[in-house]
Amino acid sequence: MDEPAEIGRRVQRMRGQLGLTQRKLAEPSYTAAYISTLESGKVRPSEAALRFLAERLGTSYEELSTGRPAHLATELRLALTDAQQTLAGGAADEAALHYGRVLAEAERFGLAEERAGALLGLGDCALESGELSDAISHFEAAEQLLADEPLPRRARPIRGRAIAHLLAGELRYACYLLESTIDELGTSGLADPEALLLLYAAVIGPYIDMGAHARAAHAAEVALSLAPQVSDPALVAGMHRQVARTFLTEGRVADADASLAKAQAIYGQLQLRTDLAHCHWMRGYVQAQNGDLAAAEGELRTAREMLSAGRAVLYTAQVEVELADVLRRLGRYEEAAGLLSALLELGESHGAVHAGGAHRLLGLMAEERGDPEAAEEHYVRALALLERSGATGDLADLCRLLGDLLRRTGRTEAALDAYRTGLGHRAAPGTTTLGPAPAAPAFPPRPAPR
Repeated sequence: MDEPAEIGRRVQRMRGQLGLTQRKLAEPSYTAAYISTLESGKVRPSEAALRFLAERLGTSYEELSTGRPAHLATELRLALTDAQQTLAGGAADEAALHYGRVLAEAERFGLAEERAGALLGLGDCALESGELSDAISHFEAAEQLLADEPLPRRARPIRGRAIAHLLAGELRYACYLLESTIDELGTSGLADPEALLLLYAAVIGPYIDMGAHARAAHAAEVALSLAPQVSDPALVAGMHRQVARTFLTEGRVADADASLAKAQAIYGQLQLRTDLAHCHWMRGYVQAQNGDLAAAEGELRTAREMLSAGRAVLYTAQVEVELADVLRRLGRYEEAAGLLSALLELGESHGAVHAGGAHRLLGLMAEERGDPEAAEEHYVRALALLERSGATGDLADLCRLLGDLLRRTGRTEAALDAYRTGLGHRAAPGTTTLGPAPAAPAFPPRPAPR
C-alpha cells in the first residue's frame, strides 16, 4: 500500500474526474470531513474504507491503494508468455523489445515477480545474440530480485549465468555455479525435480568439454531418472539433447541419435524454432562423428540457416565451426576457411572453446596444405585459448597435434614438452578439480498405490 499522501491525491484525482463532491463520495458510510482528511494525507485509510471508496470510484482496491491498474500483473504475465514465444520462434531482437516493455511497466509499479521474469527473458535474448556480459547482468539482477524466494525459484537465473560463463569459455566457473546449487538443493531438503533437471542437464556440457566424462554420464543418469517427475515438455526435450552428448562420448551413436530424435519431436510440436535448430546442430555433429559427412552437412546447414534467421550470432558462428570441420573432411578447404572467420571476428570474449576449435581447424588445413609455420601459429593460439578455458579433452588432442608437427619439423624437445602438456591434462580423467561430485538427489518414497 502506498503512503497516505499518495493515496489521498489519487482519491482526489479520481473523485474530480467523476465530478463527485466529498459528501457524495462519502455517503452513506463516511463523512465529507473524513474524505477531506484522507485526501490531505493526514490519515491512513483502512482496507475497508479503501474497498468502499474503490467501489464508489469505479476502480479496484489494488489500483486505489497502490496505483497499479486493475489486472496489470495478469496482463504483464501474458506479455511475458508472448515474448517467450517470440524468442522461441527465433526472433531474439523482437523478443528483447517485448521483455523491455514488460520490465519498464513492472519496475514502474513495483511488481517484483514480473520484473524477474522480464530480466530472465532479456538474459535469454542476450545469450541468443552473443552478448554474454549483458546476459550475466540480467541473470544476476533476476537472482537478486528472487533472493528471498526458495532456491528452486532461483535455479533458472543461476543456470542462465552458468551458460553465459560456459559460452565465454569459463568452464570451471560454470561447473562451480551448477554443482554448488545442486548440492545446496540436496542439503536444504528442497530437491525440486524441475530445478534439478534444469541444473543437471546444464552441467553435462561443461563436464564433457573439461573431459569429466564420468561426471557427465552420472549427470545424464540422474537427469533421465528425474524426467518422469517433470511436466514441462521443453525442459525434458532439453535434457534429451544434453544426454545425447554423453551417449556420443561413450560411442553409443544410435542411442545419441534416438535421444536427439525425441528432443526434436518435442521441439517441433511446441514450435520452439531455436531449440529445434540446436537439435539439427547436434544431429549433424553425431552424423559427422559416425562418418556420414553428407548427412552431417545437411543437418548443420539447416541449423545454421535457422539460427542465422533469428540473428543468433554466437550460436551461428559455433555451428559454422562444426560445418567447417565437415567441409574440411570433404576436401572443400576454401569454403571451410571462409566459415571459420565468422567466429574469430566475434572476438575471444564470445567463447574461447569455439575460437580455439576454429584455430585448431585452420591449423589442420594449413598442415594439409604443406604450410607448417601457419599450422604451428594456429595451434599455439588455440592452445592459449583452451588452457584458459580448461577444455581438457580438446587440450589433450591439440597438444598431440602440435607435438606431432614439432617432431616432424625436427624439434624433438619442443615436441616432448607439448606431449607432456597433453598428458598432464589427461592425468585425472573424470574430475573437474572442484572436489567431490554433487550427491544424487534423494526424494521421499512415493506412497504405494491402493
